Amino acid sequence: MKFSTNYTLQQIIDIIGHEGTYSNCDPNFIVTGINEIHRVEPGDLTFVDHPKYYNKALASAATTVIINKEVEVPIGKALIISDDPFRDYVSIVKYFKPFISSESAISPSAEIGEGTIVEPFVFIGHNVKIGKNCILMANCTIHADTIIGDNVIINSGTVIGGEAFYFKRRPEKYDKLEGCGRVIIEDNVEIGSCCTVDRGVSGDTIVGWGTKLDNHIQVGHDTVIGRNCLISSQVGIAGVVTLEDDVILWGQVGVQKDLVIGKGAIVLGQSGVAKTLEGNKTYFGSPVREAVDKMKELAWIKRLPELFEKIK
Repeated sequence: MKFSTNYTLQQIIDIIGHEGTYSNCDPNFIVTGINEIHRVEPGDLTFVDHPKYYNKALASAATTVIINKEVEVPIGKALIISDDPFRDYVSIVKYFKPFISSESAISPSAEIGEGTIVEPFVFIGHNVKIGKNCILMANCTIHADTIIGDNVIINSGTVIGGEAFYFKRRPEKYDKLEGCGRVIIEDNVEIGSCCTVDRGVSGDTIVGWGTKLDNHIQVGHDTVIGRNCLISSQVGIAGVVTLEDDVILWGQVGVQKDLVIGKGAIVLGQSGVAKTLEGNKTYFGSPVREAVDKMKELAWIKRLPELFEKIK
């Protein structure tokens, strides 16, 4: 999320307002936005609180990092030293993006394009922008800040822009990472019934031009789906996944977080994707493999009783 105006490092520390939090850098260092580590850009502030990810955060495009260890400041960056970076990051999110409840089914701040049909019992939140000639069927929900292009169809029971499933485990409870991102749905997309497309934690969840989603599909936070993808029923896609253009996921495919499925890849039904996949290949199984190899493996497994008989 980019701020509407630039802030200084000192202003960010004042927003955090936690005694003992300090910076070892120029207090006038400029911060232009806030983002979770996977989607950072120059000018962004991010956080890191686990040694496993220190190097990734410090070497990332983010130019301001909240960290729970005193380290050498990388060139061109600023550090905020904190005893609890997660807590302080959440406090910044709440400052810039507080929850604002809705008082009506369709917010007065929503923009709805010419020719768009909104059926009864549709909810449209604050600052939503919907393009021309869309169809929003009864009982679908479009949460705040969502952007929808032209000629989009969203079927009943679907929720666009719900909260990200992102928590920090503490000894006594789970702490929620508050979200400030959006969902962007490009032109000519169709989304079936009872789907959920979660908003980004601090960036955008994107469904690309011409993509079609069947019923009962979950799309996690900050996932980017390319153009002309086809996703069948009961697919679950975790957060920060990238589906390049023309990807096909057949029914009940599960996709783990933070990976890429290459352009033109096809994943057959009930497969489990746990790592990045090359494009223009067909995959099957859990963990997924190229379908040809997996089918050969299954054929050999089927012959195991016969082989055991021969070696008795």
